[in-house]
Order: sequence, then structure tokens, then C-alpha cells
Amino acid sequence: MAANSTSPSVCVIGAGCSGLAAIKNLIQAGVENVVCFEKNDQVGGNWIFTAGESHSSVCETTHIISSRTMSEFLDFPMPDHYPDYPSHAQVLAYFQNYARHFGLEKHIRFNTAISKVEETADKKWVVTLENGEQHQFDYLFTANGHHSVPRWPEIPGKFTGELLHSHSYKTNEPFAGKRVLVIGAGNSGCDCAVEISRVARHVGISMRRAYYIIPKFMMGRPTDTYNKLLTRLPHFLRQPLQKLSLRLQVGDYRDYGLENPDYPITQCHPTLNSELLYRIRHGKVHPRRGVSRFEGKKVHFTDGKVEEYDVVITATGYKIAFPFFEENFINFEEEERIPLYLRMIHPGHPTLFFIGLTQPQGCIWPLSDLQAKLAANHIAGRWPIPKNLRELAEAECREIEKDFLHTKRHSLEVHFHPFFNKIQKQIPKGAPEWGVLVD
Repeated sequence: MAANSTSPSVCVIGAGCSGLAAIKNLIQAGVENVVCFEKNDQVGGNWIFTAGESHSSVCETTHIISSRTMSEFLDFPMPDHYPDYPSHAQVLAYFQNYARHFGLEKHIRFNTAISKVEETADKKWVVTLENGEQHQFDYLFTANGHHSVPRWPEIPGKFTGELLHSHSYKTNEPFAGKRVLVIGAGNSGCDCAVEISRVARHVGISMRRAYYIIPKFMMGRPTDTYNKLLTRLPHFLRQPLQKLSLRLQVGDYRDYGLENPDYPITQCHPTLNSELLYRIRHGKVHPRRGVSRFEGKKVHFTDGKVEEYDVVITATGYKIAFPFFEENFINFEEEERIPLYLRMIHPGHPTLFFIGLTQPQGCIWPLSDLQAKLAANHIAGRWPIPKNLRELAEAECREIEKDFLHTKRHSLEVHFHPFFNKIQKQIPKGAPEWGVLVD
């Protein structure tokens, strides 16, 4: 679309899944002056695989952990021939086709990194590019993701072998014949442990606490579609049935050398992996307790065990980072509560929208799609931001604290279906569909 000087101007940061959804929904709502700045040379964000370390990208063998039908954008289904859990190459092709289908690339400036973003006194945004260019916008959509700045664990001592974060892991080849310890049993940690165990001499996986390791299929269905069926049941029936189903599928975690969690399944971000427990029972991955300290190549565990490793990989998550903001402006890096309404609107900055800043028990993409649709329709004048924004944001924080474990990892956590329905109910009835002329 041609730019219209009377239309509000919007800057979108990032052309990954959330940035693409933002551009598409802005155009759909009739907002024409949209510019997206993307530091890579193509769309896709984390899903652009690179063999060397560059941006935060997927590794060579990555498949999504949410199923195809539960991951796709609302009005752009994934191809029928895709498997239940598509590969990173298939996901990237899907994003590329999405951008092509909706004509999004003409709004994107590739190979363009942002050095600084500042809010003006009248709530507009001055964006400074790394090449020195400056641009002013009426609204800002940040869609830069939250898996780019590694969070390192604080462990006493010094490890003198190779120490890296899962952020740098790309392929298992460099670890052939080595003794490798993976710290963390989230999705990245379990994936690393499984893949490295195919070539390494020994693989340990260290867990500070008990985790639910959940298979990717439950009763013959992708686990998230099975859980969607259970959402039709009352809460008092749903949780026991989830726990029973998992027990029938997996058994007792103690039989794998793991601890049984003492909290409900839904209170922690799920780890979906169908191979870790298999590799443990085949002696290829060895569960270990938390790490108490390093001593050269020796790793001391909290249960007194001491082992020597060539490599330690910390799969300990990421900081919520906005490198283009000043630290004293908005900084969530060490926060356990993020006061945003619908996980996207800050009470003090009504022209700023965080798209995709969630950690759902499901897939981010459909939620980003809905967030972007609501924000775009606000800019188009169809949805007013509530006046009691601060109160609503605080209420959401309290809800997260009630529903999930109190850790930095869960500061963005939401239950997928309730959160999806919560945003969808806010979408105004007059919101235009794609291809329909806007009055």
C-alpha cells in the first residue's frame, strides 16, 4: 500500500513470527504507514538456522514442541502435508509464505539494526538506526522476541573445560567422544542432552528441581490437542485426568532416576520431549542433581557426587531484553513480575505495544496474532485502551503469581486457552477481515 501522511505511523521492531503478525494486522486494520526494521536479511527471526553462532537461532534438528494445528496463525493454516511437529526448515518456509501471501516484505527494511529508541514528551518514538538515521513514529510495536540474551547460572568455582550456553548450540558434531553435562531440563536442555547423547561418550543432565517431562503424544494425539479436549471439562476433573494420563504414559519418574514433582502439571512451563526418558532408560543420558560448584573440570553436585566433564552446556534460559531502550526506561531483565495488560500494554506508555512477550503453555504465534490484531484496531480507533490499565496489569501479575511457580522463567507465563479467549473477547466486532475494504 502507498503511504498516507494522515495515517498514524507505526514502527515494528523485528520480522520474526510476532513482527510479521504485527505488520499483517496493522495493514488489515487500515493502518498504512508501517515500517519494520529487521537486522537479518530475511524474515523468520529465531527460525533462520545458521551453522555458526550469529543471532539466536534454532539448532540443526529443531522441531516445534507445539503441534501444527495449535501453532498456525489464525487465518493462514500450515500446509496439510506438514507433520504434526514440523521441522525448523518447514516453519521458516511457512513464515516466508505468510509474508509473501500478505505482501508484508515491502514494509520491511532488512539488514537494518536499531541502536536506540526513545520516547518523546508527547508519547511518540524516535528510532535511531545503527547507520545514524533517525525516524519518528506515532506508535511502537516491539517484536524482538525474548530468546536472544542468555541467562547464565551463578555457580561457585571455575570450570576449566568448555563452557557454553545452549544459545550457542547448533549441532552435536563438536561433542563426539566427549563427556558433556547439560544444566537445565527445560525444552532446550532436554533437546541438547538427547542430541548430544547420540555421539558423546557420556552425557549428564543436571536438574535443580523436579520437572514434568511430557511426551509429545498423549493417547495417540499431539499432547496439546489432547489437552485442548480436556479444557472442556471442569477444572476439578481436568487436573487429575491430566496427571493420570501422564502417569499411564510415563510411569513413575523415580524409575528414571528423577524426582517426582510436588506441584501441579499446569504450574510450571512444560518440557515436551518424547526421547529423553527413552535415552535415560537406555543408559545414554544420566540424570544428576543440581550443581553446587566447579573445580577445574570437576563438577560437584548437591548430592555429593563428583564427576569430570569436558564440556558444560548451561540451558538456563534467557533474559527479557530490549537492547534499544535505556536501562532506566524499561528493564525487565531481573524481574519476576511484568506489569503489562494482556502481556502487551504498559500503563505508563500507551503508544507502546509488546507483541509476543508471552511464555504460553502452548505456542506464541496465535497469541501474537491476536495481540497484534487488538493493538492494530486500537490504532485504527475501534478499541479503546481501558482507563484502569495499571489496576488490570497488576491483577494479571497476581494471577500469574497464583497460577505458576515464582521464578523469573514464569514471569511471562500464561495458560494458552484462557489467555487466547481473554484477548479474543476484546477484539471489536467491527474489526475488518483481510481483503475487505475498510471504511
